[in-house]
Amino acid sequence: MRQLMWFRCDLRVQDNTALSAAMAAGPTLALYLLSPGQWLEHDDAPAKVDFWLRNLAALQAELARLNVPLLIRRADRWDEAPEAVARLCHEHQVSAVHVNEEYGINEAKRDAAVKTRLQADDLRLRSHLDQLLFKPGSVLTKSDSYFQVFSQFRKVCYARLHSALPHAAPLPKKQEPLGIESSAVPATVKGFHSPPASLQALWPAGEEEAGRRLEAFADQQIEHYQDERDFPAHPGTSQLSPYLAAGVLSPRQCLHAALRSNQGEFESGNVGAVTWINELLWREFYKHILVGYPRVSRHRAFRADTEALRWRDAPEDLEAWQQGRTGIPIVDAAMRQLLATGWMHNRLRMVVAMFLTKNLLIDWREGERWFMRHLIDGDLAANNGGWQWSASTGTDAAPYFRIFNPVSQSQRFDPQGVFIRQWLPELASLDKKDIHDPAARGGLFLPEGYPQPMVDLSSSRDRAIAAFRSLPKAVTA
Repeated sequence: MRQLMWFRCDLRVQDNTALSAAMAAGPTLALYLLSPGQWLEHDDAPAKVDFWLRNLAALQAELARLNVPLLIRRADRWDEAPEAVARLCHEHQVSAVHVNEEYGINEAKRDAAVKTRLQADDLRLRSHLDQLLFKPGSVLTKSDSYFQVFSQFRKVCYARLHSALPHAAPLPKKQEPLGIESSAVPATVKGFHSPPASLQALWPAGEEEAGRRLEAFADQQIEHYQDERDFPAHPGTSQLSPYLAAGVLSPRQCLHAALRSNQGEFESGNVGAVTWINELLWREFYKHILVGYPRVSRHRAFRADTEALRWRDAPEDLEAWQQGRTGIPIVDAAMRQLLATGWMHNRLRMVVAMFLTKNLLIDWREGERWFMRHLIDGDLAANNGGWQWSASTGTDAAPYFRIFNPVSQSQRFDPQGVFIRQWLPELASLDKKDIHDPAARGGLFLPEGYPQPMVDLSSSRDRAIAAFRSLPKAVTA
């Protein structure tokens, strides 16, 4: 009987659990649903949608080598998905639909509705673990609850990995042609403009490119990852997050590449490789949080009492932050990097998030939304987890009184001002001392056209601490 592989955020043929299972079960065709209405509701960025479409075209070529036709259908919102999938199953005499699990609350509702609709026609939905190393609900505390502290979660994950390393799914063998013609992959989708060619060039599509980047990182950079990952002017991070978010790479592929570079060691050997494996587990942790605590999918704070925080309603300040006009060079440079590239260095994501939530005392949800609307690697779990960490409203979050000073962060992690000069050419003539805070020393070195700092860092820090201290003691303890 024919099988249907329904692709979502798993746009690859290598190490794809559901695709391997489908093709092992019978002749397989593939489906991708265009859902622009849902994507808009989820604040998916135009750059991200463009990246999906470009990877979808690359995936279609890979599937063609396996004689698997890729059919494109439209379900504007996910409540239309059950009928769209069922209709395709009847059209092509499909007996089972294979998917890789997804974990947002809307994703879970969609898949449950599709399963119910298929069961009504005596069809089956088979879901597979693929996006994560461990199934949510399988890594729990001794009291059978989801971990809220990363270090404890990581310890259990390491123990599991030592006893049973997850293996890659085999590449399916080429099947006999089905005589079904693939759909044309659209270059654009209504509601999402195409990003500039300069942004697209930064993020080439396809598994071959993703694999090349992974191998280059594992061979050349991972050894220095611990030492260089915090310096935004250095190529010290993997920059693989867009490929992981779209599922062009799997976490298993990343884990095995890191282990190969470190002679199979998890917790010893090269500290760079160990640190990067920890980053993979942070990604895992936030996905588990999404399942264990569904409120974070609903734009709610993980720490419920912090919902009482009195955030400032300051639309002009918010816009200045969004456009990189705060007068704090490292913040402005980072925000301009985001607008130009669809990506931001991880250290700077924390810096700009703390500046918005602490120094400007603006609701973290405004920042989370802005990031999702611009990030090519936008991922609900990781983005929400990072924002709530910075805002001190989340799980395992930064203590509310530990607030990054953006100028100090700039001096420490961009000491020569190389990153700032790249994104703020109006400050390029300043020396390495003044470029971090050009308004200091009476503003003598403040170039014409560059704004004064929009807020005093010291007094705004005090304001944030006071706001958190006004909450119930259980929150600030």
